[in-house]
Amino acid sequence: MRRLHLCLVTPALADANNGNWQTAKRWAHMLSEHYRVRLSHTWPDGQDTDVLLALHARKSADSVLAWKQAHPDRLLVLALTGTDLYRDIHDHINAQRALALADRLIVLQDQGLSVLPVHLQAKTRVLYQSSTPRKTLAKTSKHLRAVMVGHLRDEKWPQVLWQAVAHIAPDEGILIDHMGEALDPALGQEAQRMARHHPHYRWLGGLSFAATRAHIQRAHVLVHTSRLEGGAHVIMEAVLSGTPVLASRISGNVGMLGVDYPGYFEPGDSSALAHALRMCLQTLGHPHSQIQHLQQACQTRAPLFLPEREKANLLALIHDSLSLANG
Repeated sequence: MRRLHLCLVTPALADANNGNWQTAKRWAHMLSEHYRVRLSHTWPDGQDTDVLLALHARKSADSVLAWKQAHPDRLLVLALTGTDLYRDIHDHINAQRALALADRLIVLQDQGLSVLPVHLQAKTRVLYQSSTPRKTLAKTSKHLRAVMVGHLRDEKWPQVLWQAVAHIAPDEGILIDHMGEALDPALGQEAQRMARHHPHYRWLGGLSFAATRAHIQRAHVLVHTSRLEGGAHVIMEAVLSGTPVLASRISGNVGMLGVDYPGYFEPGDSSALAHALRMCLQTLGHPHSQIQHLQQACQTRAPLFLPEREKANLLALIHDSLSLANG
């Protein structure tokens, strides 16, 4: 039996170095044993296609509409990003049309399902993303090292981190590294200004995936200040590195870490973030430290983010959807 041709449409290719690209690359690899998979920025792309799997309802809307016009009976699976769930599908007509046309929808964390209209939930599946587990490293108790990872743009809300940095004195023993390219030049200028005036803060710019994972692995804690997320890669990368997370209490983060996770601060509350960092520092080296408490909570979520789980669920979703469509 011939392997079906699957086109994975992604608005982000390798040069973007963002979460959408990481998802597309990983899914293409996971599906390649069973399908002839190719990555494309748009469809049609002049090649045979039996199944269309698209990332991002708004940005891939033209491809989705073209696919269903050309092949109304062939399978269309649409994966929703954070900007889809928490912004675009509520007021962007083409994004709404893409949702209606899809045979199957994917959300990347369990809180995403409740955001969708009730009539779309039946055809939606939760598919947690994955990363490779890393060894948990021993960390110093002389100071606290925190990292924040995310390109500088409005959705990531880096201003909350900078305000927290300003609340913390340079000699308190809290060192903060910030990684991500300046997609917004004004935010890049602000990051540079913060680094000049606050010696306990460093903006490292855009780093390779390997270098970023190494920084996460060496840190005591990952800070995640986003105002909007569909299912952040850096959260699962931290959890699978034994590095706990301090995160804004937004739907996308709660869907990753769980409703009862003890490391949340309210969105935009830089004072609460600074306080949480101080609490982590004050108990370093204690038998029941705040870091250990957060680590234990993260460990309960870690199995959700294992590659073998994501691969099995992704393959089952495509296979079952094809069986339903053909049957």
